[in-house]
Amino acid sequence: MNTMELNGRNIVITGASKGLGSICARELAGCGARLVLIARSAAKLDEIRKSLDYPDRHLCLPVDLTDVNQLYDGVESSQKFLGEIHVVLHVVGGGLGLRDPLLPYDDLAKLFLLNIGVAAEINRLVIPRMLKNGKGNLVHVGSIASGEATGAVGYNTVKAALAGYVRSLGRELAKSGLVATGILPGGFYAPSNSWERLEGKAPEVVRDWIEENLPRGFLGKAEELIPMILLLCSNDASMMAGCLVPVDAGEGRRY
Repeated sequence: MNTMELNGRNIVITGASKGLGSICARELAGCGARLVLIARSAAKLDEIRKSLDYPDRHLCLPVDLTDVNQLYDGVESSQKFLGEIHVVLHVVGGGLGLRDPLLPYDDLAKLFLLNIGVAAEINRLVIPRMLKNGKGNLVHVGSIASGEATGAVGYNTVKAALAGYVRSLGRELAKSGLVATGILPGGFYAPSNSWERLEGKAPEVVRDWIEENLPRGFLGKAEELIPMILLLCSNDASMMAGCLVPVDAGEGRRY
């Protein structure tokens, strides 16, 4: 795609202070997009913002999106700063280290809130204005685990729910000109993400997992996801409504 198509786009990125979110911020700012960066840590967000092209064009919002009042304030502040939101890139999510297959109610609720509840509520707030403008992109970062059961029970379950949400919402919005999509990454390294942390603590575990699961023989990098994310954030994604795109280097096994 022509990355100039992203020049001047107003984009909200959740989970922007580290990992894939921070990489997306750098790449989108480099394409000329104007950004609102949302995460919990004000210091980390500001560090990311200062590293971007034209840092004064971008806004940091230190917000705990699992607190509904903070979420409402964050969306309102984003709309005031940007004027019009063209894209929401939902990166925030994760397994919270919860690996018990018999998760207590409260822990399962936390996973649902972080991985799908936050995105769904932000979408609910921004979609009406997007509908008035007849355009908008809602991009969700899921996981190959949504259909492969490769992770913990709780993580697999909430990512499967997110995939169902994106597929269904995409169909509902398609006739309006809004495009709801998602990517389904396999394992990859990104700054301070779970794979990078595990590599530091138990490199032999990572090595064995790569040998068993990755045909390429090495773990991907966040930067390899960027071309697809840029496409989904652009007007070129017009036929991608409801699509969930695996980007997993052959890790996935289902047809």
